[in-house]
Amino acid sequence: MKKNYIYVLCFFLSFYACSDFLDQEPDQQISIKEQLSSKEGILMAINGIYRDIEALLSSREVIYADVQGGNITFTPSRVNFFVTTPSIIESSYNFSDQEQGSDYAGYYADLYDIINQTNVLLSYFDTFTFLSDNEKNQLQAELLTIRAFAHYQVTIHYAQNYNFTTIGSHLGIVYNTSPIIAGVDFPSRLTLNETYNLLKSDLDTALNLYTNTQTLTGPLYSYFNPTTTKTLYARIALQMNDWEKAFTLSDNVISTSGISLTSKENYVAEWEFDEDPISEVILEFSAPRTSEGNVSSSISEHFIYNSNANYANYVASGDLLQLYESADIRTNMFLQQNLPTIINNIKTDIPYYFTKKFQGKPGTTFIRLSEMYLIRAEANARLNNLDDALIDLNTIRERSNLLALNTTATILNDIFLERRRELAFEGHLLFDIVRFKKDVTRNLGCTGSVCSLTYPSNYFVLPIPSSSTDLNENIQQNEGY
Repeated sequence: MKKNYIYVLCFFLSFYACSDFLDQEPDQQISIKEQLSSKEGILMAINGIYRDIEALLSSREVIYADVQGGNITFTPSRVNFFVTTPSIIESSYNFSDQEQGSDYAGYYADLYDIINQTNVLLSYFDTFTFLSDNEKNQLQAELLTIRAFAHYQVTIHYAQNYNFTTIGSHLGIVYNTSPIIAGVDFPSRLTLNETYNLLKSDLDTALNLYTNTQTLTGPLYSYFNPTTTKTLYARIALQMNDWEKAFTLSDNVISTSGISLTSKENYVAEWEFDEDPISEVILEFSAPRTSEGNVSSSISEHFIYNSNANYANYVASGDLLQLYESADIRTNMFLQQNLPTIINNIKTDIPYYFTKKFQGKPGTTFIRLSEMYLIRAEANARLNNLDDALIDLNTIRERSNLLALNTTATILNDIFLERRRELAFEGHLLFDIVRFKKDVTRNLGCTGSVCSLTYPSNYFVLPIPSSSTDLNENIQQNEGY
């Protein structure tokens, strides 16, 4: 049992994983105190955390919100040519996931692993006397942002949306602000309102600490900094019905970040070029590279088309495709390929539509400026500033070669649909559905035994895995599981 508790006693560094640490002979093991006794050790530690974030976000979790919401369907087997739900997500796709053997059990555990890593570093903070004040402030700001980010990801997957009850009075999540030893510490879930207050506290503190110096070398868009933190905060505020905060932060990023929307003329071409992120990217976690500089893994493994003998599982659903008007330049964002498919016991070539967002070997796009315009639009609409909301919505529409809308009569639904079109494959749809209190309706390409889900439902959230509830007697399972 001791290995189940050991993750607070070892630390994931970029050079080796915890399992490697445990497999070493005792005289070869490096203690946390030794690892964090130099600037080099700390940089290795924070780099390891960013690597864990990228690995998590480019895992099967990347398809969760889009596949559950109905943007994504599946390609045929290259062996028998039948289209079926991939076995690794079959239970969750049918809204019948269980705490024993949950499809996303690893996701929950890995997020709390990241949280624990940040808390271990923060618990040693007073010993970092070899760092300057600026370096310490920057490091603390990034760690607090990472802690908020990871808790937020737990929240949207494992707690009902904020307006499920009045002022978020229903169960939120366990919010850890210090290292936890599994099987020894037994924290309980807070309400969602309490969860959001802790998210805000971490992010507000981080924004007050940031400096102009990065902890790690590399592109600004690859790490948390004042701009990327504000965009994350804007997204969280929107999800938590904090319209004023969502407006203020998205407006600040649009006005002061120096980032511009990718032009209509370059939009498709920039997505097709996989060497660099699209120019409007604010936060993209870089794909890992080998010592020779080659990408070793990529989000594209879920979406790639190389040939009829080598393609990924996930493509655009008919429900998504029919949302684009013929004039919309985003109709060119799909790579159409005919694949042999069994239809009525006959093998037939059927067109499938692979997204061009993640071909090649790109990094993991997390936040773009387009989302900030759509957040500001929705926040304004919720605050009844309808004309301002329409301006931002039309900015995205006109960039896509669509006519501007001239009425605000259905502004919130128009924003919802524009988010679905613009942010497809980027992990938003299910969370938008529950925020707007809509139903899941999967028609074209649905392969499940359950193709729709009426709001509200217990099954808009995942079950907390038994691997966690078994170790923590105080964790209350989600209703219905």
